[in-house]
Amino acid sequence: MPEQDPLQGVSVFVAAARTGSFTLAADRLGITKSAVGKSIAKLEVRLGTKLFHRTTRLSRLTSDGEAYLAACASAMDEVTAAQSALTSSGHILSGRLRIDMPVAFGRSVLLPILADIARSNPGLNLALTFTDATSDLLQDDVDLAIRFGALADSSHLIARHLVDQERIICAAPAYLDEHGRPNTLADLRAHRCVVGSPKGPPLAWIVREDGEIRKVTPLVAHQISDGEAMVDATVAGLGLCQVPISMVRERLDRKELEAVMTDFSTVPVEVHAVWPRRAHLTPRVRHVVDRLVLEAARGGLN
Repeated sequence: MPEQDPLQGVSVFVAAARTGSFTLAADRLGITKSAVGKSIAKLEVRLGTKLFHRTTRLSRLTSDGEAYLAACASAMDEVTAAQSALTSSGHILSGRLRIDMPVAFGRSVLLPILADIARSNPGLNLALTFTDATSDLLQDDVDLAIRFGALADSSHLIARHLVDQERIICAAPAYLDEHGRPNTLADLRAHRCVVGSPKGPPLAWIVREDGEIRKVTPLVAHQISDGEAMVDATVAGLGLCQVPISMVRERLDRKELEAVMTDFSTVPVEVHAVWPRRAHLTPRVRHVVDRLVLEAARGGLN
């Protein structure tokens, strides 16, 4: 009787476990949902244990499934890193690299850098997501994310500081002509403000007053989940907003926006590259992170 392949079905299992969905796993692997289900069913028979609690909409891991995922994911990361190291000799990168990044910063600052990397490495396939929502890197199978602001503590993630960006409170000149230019935090009570959302850009503003850094919650007139749309709404005269300088530099230069309260909005926002903690950092991720660090040192991420 031929010996069974001990890795048969493992990649399908890991994909389904990380996405929490047989349908998403099928899309990611380029096979049918039925094929995913059959592969995992065969794996469960071979292991003699149930790996998933299945419902009509979601597949949740059993305790045995969670333990098996931890072992399999670690082993697969080791294999992927070894393969990448062998195929990336001579600084030629190949394979898929999925990166999540904020919309405005990603388009205006990061995309030109990533495009240059891709041109130099024709075998590299970029999968770029532009979103101001915070993704779950492990569940969404993200290799690298660029995030603004303070990071929550996590034993599953590694972060590399890239740059600090100045925060700007600004509004359209026409809005300021009509409603006045605020000079103090108390003045904000007389103004309409454009802020983010719980899963997008911040709801609160970070300011410095009397040498102390604190959060303030302005009078919310409009709540928008996309940073670029926030800026567009501010240019349209809907109120004040606070955003990193990279999002409004061109608008300020064109006089579409005017900075106010510059003595208060002097607290920089940190920008980090974040990736899942694995035994080995793949050459693809390492190359991009190293390039971003170099660009930051040159002032290219400001």
